[in-house]
Amino acid sequence: MHATSRAIVTNQPGPHQDLARRVARALTHPLKKPIAEHTRQAFAEAEAWRKTRPQPLILDAGCGVGLSTRRLAHQFPDHAVIGIDRSADRLSRDHGELPDNALLVRADLVDFWRLALAAGWQPARQYLLYPNPYPKAAHLKMRWHGHPVFPAILALGGRLELRSNWRLYVEEFALATEQATGTPLRVEAHQPDNDFLTPFERKYHDSGQSLWRLAVDLPWAPALLPTA
Repeated sequence: MHATSRAIVTNQPGPHQDLARRVARALTHPLKKPIAEHTRQAFAEAEAWRKTRPQPLILDAGCGVGLSTRRLAHQFPDHAVIGIDRSADRLSRDHGELPDNALLVRADLVDFWRLALAAGWQPARQYLLYPNPYPKAAHLKMRWHGHPVFPAILALGGRLELRSNWRLYVEEFALATEQATGTPLRVEAHQPDNDFLTPFERKYHDSGQSLWRLAVDLPWAPALLPTA
């Protein structure tokens, strides 16, 4: 199969010059965005579901149509897998029955991550699979590592895995994580070997684009979140 996905075009020659400042600000200034009521309700339902399955937890953040959630649930049958996406349209697409150990949740990730941390969730694994790269330099604050919620993502802990077809995004995420945790990290080339977790991964691979991966083991560290 041949696909023709466009390569990412950016006006950045390397990691964003403002990255370190934005990470430092996120680590010292609390995120004061009010949590939306619809996400509070969605989180409460996810919490109730999770309590009926006392298994290690996997979070599939930005799961899109939920194929990755299904595949992770099959790959880790002894885990409870929760896929979160903000799009009702994507989540409603028919890709077959969900495994019993999987749940799809419509929610704002910025709010969901904070609620999960406040509730004491400690996922064994977290996945960020092909997030929107926002490749324009002016959009750094919209990338997860440039967003004020970044400390909450790290604070949840577990084995965090990020994949992208834009190496610079993964490199920036690694630099931001190093800054926050002091842990040296290495970005790796990723070869899915026909074991594609998302439609994006397959599409970019079939288009001949290189794929990149970062995996880091993080402790549960709520103290990463600034309090004042």
